[in-house]
Amino acid sequence: MFKLFIFLFLLSSMLYSKDISPIFKLRSVGFVSDFVVYADKLYAANDMGTVDIFDLKSKKIINQIILPPVTTAMNKLIAANILSVDYLNSKVLIVSVGRDSFRNVWIYENNELKNIVDERKKLSIKEARFLNDEQIIFGTLGSEIILHDTHEQYNIYKSHISQSTLGDMQLSFDKTEIVFADESGAVKLLDAKSSKVKKNYTPQNLDNIYHVAHNNGVIITAGQDRRVAVYQEGQKGYYIKSNFLVYCVGLSPSAEIGVFTSGEENYLQLFNPKTKEQGDRLVGHNKSVNQIRFINEKELFSSEGRRDIFYWRLD
Repeated sequence: MFKLFIFLFLLSSMLYSKDISPIFKLRSVGFVSDFVVYADKLYAANDMGTVDIFDLKSKKIINQIILPPVTTAMNKLIAANILSVDYLNSKVLIVSVGRDSFRNVWIYENNELKNIVDERKKLSIKEARFLNDEQIIFGTLGSEIILHDTHEQYNIYKSHISQSTLGDMQLSFDKTEIVFADESGAVKLLDAKSSKVKKNYTPQNLDNIYHVAHNNGVIITAGQDRRVAVYQEGQKGYYIKSNFLVYCVGLSPSAEIGVFTSGEENYLQLFNPKTKEQGDRLVGHNKSVNQIRFINEKELFSSEGRRDIFYWRLD
Protein backbone atom coordinates (compact mmCIF):
# COMPACT_ATOMS: atom_id res chain seq x y z
CA MET A 1 0.00 0.00 0.00
CA PHE A 2 2.82 2.38 0.89
CA LYS A 3 4.61 1.66 -2.40
CA LEU A 4 1.38 2.37 -4.28
CA PHE A 5 1.05 5.70 -2.47
CA ILE A 6 4.62 6.67 -3.40
CA PHE A 7 4.01 5.67 -7.03
CA LEU A 8 0.84 7.74 -7.24
CA PHE A 9 2.57 10.70 -5.58
CA LEU A 10 5.43 10.63 -8.08
CA LEU A 11 3.01 10.14 -10.97
CA SER A 12 0.97 13.17 -9.93
CA SER A 13 4.16 15.23 -9.68
CA MET A 14 5.10 14.26 -13.23
CA LEU A 15 1.62 15.04 -14.56
CA TYR A 16 1.65 18.54 -13.11
CA SER A 17 5.25 19.27 -14.10
CA LYS A 18 5.89 21.28 -17.23
CA ASP A 19 8.66 22.59 -19.46
CA ILE A 20 9.65 26.24 -19.06
CA SER A 21 11.34 28.18 -21.86
CA PRO A 22 13.77 31.07 -21.31
CA ILE A 23 12.34 34.59 -21.33
CA PHE A 24 15.36 36.08 -23.09
CA LYS A 25 19.04 35.53 -23.84
CA LEU A 26 22.11 37.73 -23.51
CA ARG A 27 24.90 37.22 -26.03
CA SER A 28 28.54 37.71 -25.08
CA VAL A 29 31.34 38.34 -27.57
CA GLY A 30 32.99 35.04 -26.58
CA PHE A 31 32.32 31.72 -24.90
CA VAL A 32 31.13 32.44 -21.35
CA SER A 33 33.09 30.78 -18.52
CA ASP A 34 31.62 32.61 -15.51
CA PHE A 35 29.25 35.44 -14.69
CA VAL A 36 27.96 37.39 -11.72
CA VAL A 37 24.82 39.49 -11.30
CA TYR A 38 24.64 42.66 -9.23
CA ALA A 39 21.59 44.96 -9.14
CA ASP A 40 20.56 45.55 -12.76
CA LYS A 41 23.88 44.50 -14.33
CA LEU A 42 25.40 41.18 -15.34
CA TYR A 43 29.17 40.73 -15.69
CA ALA A 44 30.10 37.93 -18.10
CA ALA A 45 33.67 36.60 -18.44
CA ASN A 46 34.64 34.95 -21.72
CA ASP A 47 37.49 33.43 -23.71
CA MET A 48 37.97 36.53 -25.87
CA GLY A 49 39.66 38.51 -23.11
CA THR A 50 36.71 40.64 -22.06
CA VAL A 51 34.21 40.93 -19.26
CA ASP A 52 31.00 42.05 -20.95
CA ILE A 53 28.81 44.26 -18.76
CA PHE A 54 25.12 43.89 -19.62
CA ASP A 55 22.34 46.24 -18.60
CA LEU A 56 19.47 43.91 -17.67
CA LYS A 57 16.83 46.48 -18.56
CA SER A 58 18.00 47.11 -22.11
CA LYS A 59 19.54 43.59 -22.39
CA LYS A 60 22.55 45.10 -24.16
CA ILE A 61 26.28 45.32 -23.52
CA ILE A 62 26.90 48.79 -22.10
CA ASN A 63 30.60 48.40 -21.27
CA GLN A 64 33.52 45.99 -21.52
CA ILE A 65 36.57 45.32 -19.39
CA ILE A 66 39.29 44.43 -21.89
CA LEU A 67 42.34 42.50 -20.73
CA PRO A 68 45.70 42.83 -22.51
CA PRO A 69 46.50 39.99 -24.93
CA VAL A 70 48.78 37.11 -23.94
CA THR A 71 52.11 36.45 -25.65
CA THR A 72 52.53 32.75 -26.42
CA ALA A 73 55.76 30.77 -26.45
CA MET A 74 55.78 31.33 -30.23
CA ASN A 75 55.57 35.11 -29.65
CA LYS A 76 52.03 35.32 -30.96
CA LEU A 77 49.39 37.53 -29.35
CA ILE A 78 46.14 35.81 -28.37
CA ALA A 79 43.10 36.90 -26.37
CA ALA A 80 43.31 36.17 -22.64
CA ASN A 81 40.99 33.35 -21.59
CA ILE A 82 39.08 34.52 -18.49
CA LEU A 83 38.18 31.79 -15.99
CA SER A 84 36.51 33.61 -13.11
CA VAL A 85 34.76 36.90 -12.32
CA ASP A 86 33.35 38.39 -9.12
CA TYR A 87 31.94 41.74 -8.00
CA LEU A 88 31.97 43.69 -4.72
CA ASN A 89 31.44 47.38 -3.97
CA SER A 90 32.10 48.66 -7.51
CA LYS A 91 35.16 46.41 -7.93
CA VAL A 92 35.42 43.55 -10.42
CA LEU A 93 37.75 40.61 -9.69
CA ILE A 94 39.08 38.69 -12.70
CA VAL A 95 41.22 35.55 -13.13
CA SER A 96 42.75 34.97 -16.57
CA VAL A 97 45.17 32.51 -18.16
CA GLY A 98 48.60 33.96 -18.89
CA ARG A 99 51.78 32.66 -20.46
CA ASP A 100 52.52 28.95 -19.95
CA SER A 101 48.97 28.58 -18.56
CA PHE A 102 49.82 30.36 -15.29
CA ARG A 103 47.28 32.83 -13.97
CA ASN A 104 46.90 36.58 -13.76
CA VAL A 105 44.54 38.14 -11.24
CA TRP A 106 43.10 41.60 -11.89
CA ILE A 107 40.96 44.15 -10.09
CA TYR A 108 38.98 46.66 -12.15
CA GLU A 109 37.91 49.79 -10.27
CA ASN A 110 37.20 53.38 -11.31
CA ASN A 111 37.82 52.48 -14.97
CA GLU A 112 41.31 51.22 -14.15
CA LEU A 113 42.60 47.66 -14.51
CA LYS A 114 45.26 46.60 -11.99
CA ASN A 115 47.21 43.33 -12.02
CA ILE A 116 47.46 42.11 -8.40
CA VAL A 117 48.86 38.61 -9.03
CA ASP A 118 51.25 38.14 -11.93
CA GLU A 119 51.67 35.00 -14.04
CA ARG A 120 55.33 34.95 -12.94
CA LYS A 121 54.16 33.72 -9.53
CA LYS A 122 53.27 30.49 -11.39
CA LEU A 123 49.94 29.90 -9.69
CA SER A 124 47.22 27.69 -11.22
CA ILE A 125 44.25 29.55 -9.77
CA LYS A 126 40.91 28.12 -10.85
CA GLU A 127 38.66 30.79 -9.34
CA ALA A 128 38.74 33.77 -7.01
CA ARG A 129 36.08 35.41 -4.81
CA PHE A 130 35.99 38.59 -2.75
CA LEU A 131 35.95 37.91 0.99
CA ASN A 132 35.79 41.64 1.73
CA ASP A 133 37.12 44.90 0.30
CA GLU A 134 40.76 43.99 0.94
CA GLN A 135 40.84 40.19 1.03
CA ILE A 136 40.35 37.61 -1.72
CA ILE A 137 39.95 33.83 -1.61
CA PHE A 138 41.83 31.87 -4.29
CA GLY A 139 41.21 28.21 -5.11
CA THR A 140 43.94 26.45 -7.11
CA LEU A 141 43.85 23.31 -9.23
CA GLY A 142 46.22 21.76 -6.70
CA SER A 143 43.51 22.11 -4.02
CA GLU A 144 45.14 25.00 -2.21
CA ILE A 145 42.97 27.67 -0.63
CA ILE A 146 44.73 31.04 -0.37
CA LEU A 147 43.55 34.13 1.51
CA HIS A 148 45.26 37.10 -0.15
CA ASP A 149 45.41 40.62 1.27
CA THR A 150 45.29 43.09 -1.63
CA HIS A 151 46.24 46.11 0.50
CA GLU A 152 49.43 44.61 1.95
CA GLN A 153 50.03 42.29 -1.03
CA TYR A 154 50.69 39.12 0.96
CA ASN A 155 49.01 35.78 1.67
CA ILE A 156 47.37 35.55 5.10
CA TYR A 157 47.26 31.78 4.69
CA LYS A 158 47.93 29.14 2.06
CA SER A 159 46.37 25.80 2.97
CA HIS A 160 46.54 22.50 1.13
CA ILE A 161 43.07 21.02 1.61
CA SER A 162 43.14 17.78 -0.37
CA GLN A 163 45.42 15.38 -2.23
CA SER A 164 42.91 15.42 -5.11
CA THR A 165 42.39 18.11 -7.73
CA LEU A 166 39.94 20.88 -6.89
CA GLY A 167 36.53 20.28 -8.44
CA ASP A 168 34.77 23.44 -7.31
CA MET A 169 34.50 25.80 -4.35
CA GLN A 170 31.66 28.01 -3.19
CA LEU A 171 31.81 30.93 -0.77
CA SER A 172 28.73 31.19 1.45
CA PHE A 173 26.39 34.17 1.09
CA ASP A 174 27.62 35.70 4.36
CA LYS A 175 31.24 35.03 3.31
CA THR A 176 32.11 33.12 6.48
CA GLU A 177 32.40 29.60 5.05
CA ILE A 178 33.78 27.84 1.98
CA VAL A 179 32.36 24.65 0.52
CA PHE A 180 35.23 22.70 -1.03
CA ALA A 181 34.74 19.71 -3.36
CA ASP A 182 37.36 17.69 -5.23
CA GLU A 183 37.74 15.02 -7.88
CA SER A 184 37.53 12.20 -5.31
CA GLY A 185 33.92 13.14 -4.47
CA ALA A 186 34.81 14.57 -1.04
CA VAL A 187 32.99 17.65 0.29
CA LYS A 188 34.37 19.79 3.11
CA LEU A 189 33.12 22.89 4.91
CA LEU A 190 35.91 25.36 5.72
CA ASP A 191 36.12 28.46 7.87
CA ALA A 192 36.88 31.27 5.41
CA LYS A 193 39.01 33.31 7.83
CA SER A 194 41.30 30.46 8.86
CA SER A 195 40.77 27.68 6.24
CA LYS A 196 40.23 25.19 9.08
CA VAL A 197 37.96 22.27 8.22
CA LYS A 198 34.70 22.64 10.14
CA LYS A 199 33.08 19.51 8.72
CA ASN A 200 33.84 16.53 6.51
CA TYR A 201 30.66 15.24 4.90
CA THR A 202 30.10 11.54 4.30
CA PRO A 203 30.64 11.42 0.52
CA GLN A 204 27.61 10.78 -1.67
CA ASN A 205 29.63 11.19 -4.88
CA LEU A 206 32.04 8.47 -5.97
CA ASP A 207 33.89 10.48 -8.61
CA ASN A 208 34.86 13.99 -9.67
CA ILE A 209 32.58 16.81 -8.54
CA TYR A 210 32.17 19.39 -11.30
CA HIS A 211 30.18 21.99 -9.43
CA VAL A 212 28.74 22.87 -6.01
CA ALA A 213 25.98 25.20 -4.78
CA HIS A 214 25.51 26.35 -1.19
CA ASN A 215 22.74 28.39 0.43
CA ASN A 216 20.94 28.54 3.76
CA GLY A 217 22.66 25.47 5.23
CA VAL A 218 22.10 23.27 2.15
CA ILE A 219 24.83 21.99 -0.20
CA ILE A 220 24.24 20.25 -3.52
CA THR A 221 26.87 18.87 -5.89
CA ALA A 222 27.09 17.90 -9.56
CA GLY A 223 29.05 14.72 -10.20
CA GLN A 224 30.74 12.83 -12.99
CA ASP A 225 29.18 9.72 -11.46
CA ARG A 226 25.72 10.99 -12.55
CA ARG A 227 24.78 11.84 -8.99
CA VAL A 228 23.32 15.00 -7.47
CA ALA A 229 24.36 14.86 -3.83
CA VAL A 230 22.43 16.81 -1.16
CA TYR A 231 23.75 17.71 2.30
CA GLN A 232 21.55 19.46 4.88
CA GLU A 233 22.19 20.51 8.46
CA GLY A 234 21.03 17.89 10.95
CA GLN A 235 20.11 15.36 8.27
CA LYS A 236 21.78 12.46 6.55
CA GLY A 237 23.13 13.16 3.08
CA TYR A 238 21.55 11.55 0.05
CA TYR A 239 21.86 11.57 -3.73
CA ILE A 240 19.59 11.64 -6.75
CA LYS A 241 20.68 9.41 -9.62
CA SER A 242 20.62 11.03 -13.06
CA ASN A 243 20.77 9.30 -16.44
CA PHE A 244 23.71 11.41 -17.63
CA LEU A 245 26.75 13.28 -16.30
CA VAL A 246 25.65 16.13 -14.02
CA TYR A 247 27.70 19.20 -14.95
CA CYS A 248 26.11 21.98 -12.93
CA VAL A 249 23.78 22.72 -10.02
CA GLY A 250 22.11 25.76 -8.47
CA LEU A 251 20.18 26.73 -5.33
CA SER A 252 17.68 29.48 -4.64
CA PRO A 253 18.52 31.85 -1.74
CA SER A 254 16.20 29.97 0.63
CA ALA A 255 17.52 26.60 -0.65
CA GLU A 256 13.93 25.47 -1.16
CA ILE A 257 14.51 25.15 -4.91
CA GLY A 258 17.41 23.19 -6.36
CA VAL A 259 18.27 22.68 -10.01
CA PHE A 260 20.62 20.30 -11.81
CA THR A 261 21.55 19.57 -15.41
CA SER A 262 19.74 16.49 -16.66
CA GLY A 263 20.18 14.25 -19.67
CA GLU A 264 21.93 14.63 -23.00
CA GLU A 265 19.29 17.21 -23.94
CA ASN A 266 20.80 19.64 -21.39
CA TYR A 267 17.58 20.23 -19.45
CA LEU A 268 17.66 22.00 -16.10
CA GLN A 269 15.63 19.90 -13.66
CA LEU A 270 14.02 21.68 -10.70
CA PHE A 271 13.64 19.77 -7.42
CA ASN A 272 12.95 20.26 -3.73
CA PRO A 273 16.09 19.37 -1.70
CA LYS A 274 14.01 18.59 1.40
CA THR A 275 11.42 16.30 -0.17
CA LYS A 276 13.48 15.10 -3.19
CA GLU A 277 10.43 15.83 -5.35
CA GLN A 278 11.27 16.77 -8.94
CA GLY A 279 9.19 19.42 -10.67
CA ASP A 280 9.36 21.57 -13.80
CA ARG A 281 12.18 21.52 -16.35
CA LEU A 282 13.93 24.49 -17.92
CA VAL A 283 14.30 23.71 -21.61
CA GLY A 284 16.37 25.60 -24.18
CA HIS A 285 20.07 24.88 -23.72
CA ASN A 286 21.86 23.14 -26.59
CA LYS A 287 25.22 22.62 -24.89
CA SER A 288 26.43 21.56 -21.45
CA VAL A 289 25.59 24.16 -18.78
CA ASN A 290 28.54 25.52 -16.79
CA GLN A 291 26.97 28.14 -14.47
CA ILE A 292 23.58 28.65 -12.78
CA ARG A 293 22.88 31.76 -10.69
CA PHE A 294 19.64 32.47 -8.83
CA ILE A 295 19.00 36.17 -8.21
CA ASN A 296 15.90 35.49 -6.08
CA GLU A 297 13.40 32.69 -5.52
CA LYS A 298 11.77 33.10 -8.93
CA GLU A 299 14.52 34.30 -11.27
CA LEU A 300 17.78 32.77 -12.42
CA PHE A 301 20.40 32.92 -15.15
CA SER A 302 22.41 30.09 -16.70
CA SER A 303 25.21 29.80 -19.25
CA GLU A 304 26.31 26.89 -21.39
CA GLY A 305 29.96 27.60 -22.16
CA ARG A 306 28.97 29.20 -25.46
CA ARG A 307 28.06 32.84 -26.07
CA ASP A 308 24.50 32.86 -24.69
CA ILE A 309 23.30 33.48 -21.13
CA PHE A 310 19.68 32.43 -20.49
CA TYR A 311 17.21 34.21 -18.22
CA TRP A 312 14.42 32.14 -16.63
CA ARG A 313 11.39 33.06 -14.55
CA LEU A 314 9.70 30.37 -12.46
CA ASP A 315 5.95 30.24 -11.93
